[in-house]
Amino acid sequence: MLVHPHRLRRALVKTETLAGHQADEVRMVRAPGRVNLIGEHTDYNEGFVLPAAIGLETWIASAPSNDRRVELTRLDSGERDGFQLDGLAPPPEGSERWIDYVAGVAWSLAREGVRLRGVRGVIASDLPISSGLSSSAALELASAWTLCAEAPPPLDGMRLAQACQRAENEYVGVKVGLMDQFASALGRPSAALLLDCRSLEYRAVELPLDDYLLVVCDTRSPRRLESSQYNARREQCERGVAALARHRPEIRSLRDVSVGLLESAREELDEETFRRCEHVVRENDRVLAFERALEDGDLAAAGRLMAESHASLRDLYEVSSAELDALVEICASVDGVVGARMTGAGFGGCTVNLAARDAVDRVREAVAREYPSRSGLDAAVYVVEPVGGAGLVEP
Repeated sequence: MLVHPHRLRRALVKTETLAGHQADEVRMVRAPGRVNLIGEHTDYNEGFVLPAAIGLETWIASAPSNDRRVELTRLDSGERDGFQLDGLAPPPEGSERWIDYVAGVAWSLAREGVRLRGVRGVIASDLPISSGLSSSAALELASAWTLCAEAPPPLDGMRLAQACQRAENEYVGVKVGLMDQFASALGRPSAALLLDCRSLEYRAVELPLDDYLLVVCDTRSPRRLESSQYNARREQCERGVAALARHRPEIRSLRDVSVGLLESAREELDEETFRRCEHVVRENDRVLAFERALEDGDLAAAGRLMAESHASLRDLYEVSSAELDALVEICASVDGVVGARMTGAGFGGCTVNLAARDAVDRVREAVAREYPSRSGLDAAVYVVEPVGGAGLVEP
């Protein structure tokens, strides 16, 4: 769906909940999704990630209400839902309402002492839902910019990202790391961001966008990432850390474990836990090697690291899918594609490709020709540009 500020504003003014005199008080915000170039399932292990915010975004237009109620109407379906700001509590386990993400942000910001406002608003997005491009984080950041009484919010970008992460961890019940909210809050045009998930230090990493493009392919397969599956991977990593720390108390996360140390402790771990830990330990090394490859202009090395990352996610962490594997294989075979891998938590979703500008049409053609026969589905192909983080949209 094409999202345009004027369309959102008109939709807001037309809603029956918006009094005419409030039209001048409309606040328009946007928050981007993200694509992760490399560094999957490392964020909640205090490791390294390299995401970029992208120009597929969630938008909210809102006006203040005279009460403590938040009501939002989805522009795509017309569905309206809401909640009271006072007395919020996490929903029952298994709740799958999209409004829970918004309510969770309100709950988390209130715990930070942030002053909130009741609103009536409309929401729209051109982010494919449940595709691994962080539609939930974009919704959370857009909600934070909407609900705060002040604009911009009184929290800096990192603290705002942490508040949104807590909303998803403790209110919604999915134990995600910080990467998605971080990228949506602090994205940079033309660059990815290398984040140290332990120290929270980060820096921009310029991408070779004069000659290459980021191409995202959406499998359009039902994403099988239930919160229980995601949380189970995290628990396996924590079990591995606990086993290693019994003899090496300095270990507090897989960030502290080298490949050699992990190999030496193999007998202390069951086979499946060992594979999960091996992926994370090696993936951390790949992130830093990928950054060096970009700095050196060694795109062949960068492509090999993307391929190794995907193979590790498929074989060791076991979060890929037949559809993701098919798209990676199809795109990797196209002349001009430097690297291809799944992106996001997995179990369906999207792949990310670094491709020469003149290779994009070949990617589209190969995907259209080969993917339906291998999957029974039609993939969507997006060329995405890195963009800035969440914020206000000027009238």
